[in-house]
Amino acid sequence: MITARYHREIPQRYRLEAGKCKKCGFIAFPHRLVCPKCKSQDFETIRLSDEGKILTFTIVRVASDKFSKQTPFAVGIVELKEGVKLTTQIADVDVDKLEIGQKVKIVFRKIQEDGKAGILCYGYKAVLI
Repeated sequence: MITARYHREIPQRYRLEAGKCKKCGFIAFPHRLVCPKCKSQDFETIRLSDEGKILTFTIVRVASDKFSKQTPFAVGIVELKEGVKLTTQIADVDVDKLEIGQKVKIVFRKIQEDGKAGILCYGYKAVLI
């Protein structure tokens, strides 16, 4: 069964929405209630860019049962133009040709099927530009 948390995170999962502190400009992804830099609680919602670069990555060759049919696959940290860092799967790529610094675009894809009902869960993944 899909958890309540999954539904609360839909703006981040589907629209890459972040909170930008109105006082100091810090961008929090996902949203935070209090700015870690200036302690303000006044945020505006912004939409993040869908382009960035790979900062680091790892190749998963042995995965849990849920993802075992997808191996090998890459998971990396991607930095978007605004400086926000995401941990995400890097999809549609030959994992042996991945390099740090490559440009990527964030796309929305199926992440998994949840439970016996097969409810589809979507989120973001990175693909090479």
